[in-house]
Amino acid sequence: MIVRSENPSVIIAGAGPGDPELITLKLQRALSKADVIIADRLVNPDIIAAHANPLAEVILAGKQGYYTESFSQAEVTDLLIRHAQNGSSVLRLKGGDVAFFSNVLDELQALHEAGISFEIIPGITAASGASAFTGIPLTARGFSQGVQFITFNPNSYYSPDKWKELARTSDTLVFYMSTRNIRDVAELLLRYSRKPSLPVAVIEQATTPAQAVHISTLEKCAIDFSDRVFSSPSLIIVGEVVQLYNQFNWFQPSRSQSVFPELSTR
Repeated sequence: MIVRSENPSVIIAGAGPGDPELITLKLQRALSKADVIIADRLVNPDIIAAHANPLAEVILAGKQGYYTESFSQAEVTDLLIRHAQNGSSVLRLKGGDVAFFSNVLDELQALHEAGISFEIIPGITAASGASAFTGIPLTARGFSQGVQFITFNPNSYYSPDKWKELARTSDTLVFYMSTRNIRDVAELLLRYSRKPSLPVAVIEQATTPAQAVHISTLEKCAIDFSDRVFSSPSLIIVGEVVQLYNQFNWFQPSRSQSVFPELSTR
């Protein structure tokens, strides 16, 4: 029997990059107690199956770029508020970490305006998972002393000065949600003087049995990836640190099918 609370509350938590063992003990406890779990598509279903309260209502609020049947942010926010105001203990479960490209601000603002208390549980972000499971350190002495996290799509706008800054930095660049536009990314970096031979890695479904790594350079990726469609989630690492992949790549995935569910028409 689920006991409804008179004080609405929501936990917003990161479920990590995919490997179901890469979650926190705090998230594990939250899963076991939640009345309602509202999960993104990029949450490994095994996490919910292993740890969720058996009486919990699980809502798969899938969001996927370029897919018209995705839940809108407004729909997700409405679910959060409605279930919390109904007295349920609500767990909003996001892939990776909630602070990285997750629209968490929209949800925090809506909860604040509705007078609903909240808690945030961090998770391992995709860049950290991809770095660890490919042996590509995002910073390394002699290779890179900094890292920048970016996203790029046709609706993104960065000024020429911003592209010059990105092209000329020695920082590692990590592009989230950008693999459909990887040729544009490479072209813009080359236009503003990034070294043509700079290595590029695309990592698909990092930390999972379906992980795949593709290595190229800025000048060659347009040809190397011309007819390739990368599975979601994927990210791009640009920088000298990518050279370290061949030496320190330790993870041997089984290349099974995707662990993340495909969206279906609602």
